[in-house]
Amino acid sequence: MGRVLVDLVSVISIILLIGFAGFLAASESALTSISRVLIEELESKRGGHLLKKYSAQPARFLNVILLVRKVCEFTAAVLVLRAFLESFSSGYAYLWTVVVMVVLSYVVIGVGPRTLGRQNPHRWARAGIVISAFLAVVLGPVTKLLIAVGNAITPGKGFRSGPFTNEAELRDLVDQAHERGLVESDEHEMIHSVFELGDTLVRELMVHRTDMVWIEQDKTLRQGLSLALRSGYSRIPVVGENLDNIIGIAYVKDLAKRALDHHEAETTERVGELMRPAVFVPEIKIAAELLKEMQRDQIHLAIVVDEYGGTAGIITIEDIIEEIVGEIADEFDDGIDAFSWITEDKARAKATLHIEDLADELKIDFEDSDSEDVDTIGGLMAQKLGRVPIAGSTITLKGWKITSERPIGRRRRISSVIIERSDEEDNNE
Repeated sequence: MGRVLVDLVSVISIILLIGFAGFLAASESALTSISRVLIEELESKRGGHLLKKYSAQPARFLNVILLVRKVCEFTAAVLVLRAFLESFSSGYAYLWTVVVMVVLSYVVIGVGPRTLGRQNPHRWARAGIVISAFLAVVLGPVTKLLIAVGNAITPGKGFRSGPFTNEAELRDLVDQAHERGLVESDEHEMIHSVFELGDTLVRELMVHRTDMVWIEQDKTLRQGLSLALRSGYSRIPVVGENLDNIIGIAYVKDLAKRALDHHEAETTERVGELMRPAVFVPEIKIAAELLKEMQRDQIHLAIVVDEYGGTAGIITIEDIIEEIVGEIADEFDDGIDAFSWITEDKARAKATLHIEDLADELKIDFEDSDSEDVDTIGGLMAQKLGRVPIAGSTITLKGWKITSERPIGRRRRISSVIIERSDEEDNNE
């Protein structure tokens, strides 16, 4: 009679342990899948305040659930082995214990409860958070101790809250949502871009100094406005002795307002008199940090300097935002052909057209000095002009006059040029 009672107690204990482990597995599944929005909706219901605490410290609750679930499974395995040892030889007892516990762990504790937890996360989460909160109070020090021991014997940097919640898991969750159609492709790329922005340096996003448009401080307001209209920029760096000596930023609205209020100022006043202070940032600064600073201080353009204090380039708040949302196309970019004849003596070509293809179309030969270190029409114009070509910039080469057309895109790069036959000698303006 005593042996039967012991066996009955063992069976009941195994059932309770497996059942409780399954409940914890369902609770864990529900808690990891529940959203913050749903947690806020459940805040006024039973267990809602505990769910709020869970959203702030999920590892504290999930770690103790994992610990108790494993304790239940291992204890049940010991009781099952004890029961089989009374009926079979030790070899068969171990074998049957493994088979039974694998089935129970996979089906009764794994697949079934986890599926229920994901199907009804709000119900299982509210019930599970009450139990896990109690367990966290009682066994919290134990989980912290075990995590500390695990981190101590694990190579590399450890995790104070346990290696169960990190950026990689969040990014994987976004990937899963995208695969299930819950997140659109552009949203998926944007979320990943936000993560990557935290590892991106300013020098990777800046406009290089060779592509900068700038103006000397002694230029008149009319010249400054003309440059702004031709280039399409509303803020232009002002240089002193050279490009490594940027002394301020000229705002088109300041120049235009002064010229409108005092017409004579167009020719008598200089850009340097109306410029605003420039903001300088190191090229190794993290882009995400710079974005926060630019938003906080209402800065739209900053000068990027290298380790020696020289000008490396410029960066705008749009450059950083574009890294997240993707390239911002110009509304007038109508996609011209690489090269097309308008008349017998006039043609239009893309600024990215290779100069060898241009030579073939125009039936001319370039000398080595004309095409040294450049590959495209845009590069050829920059070489001849000694600066970045803007709308209206002109060079004359081999009897042809090449004029840059309107810029496109947010960075105002020249997209196309007009090529006309000319009797003038080679000159650049």
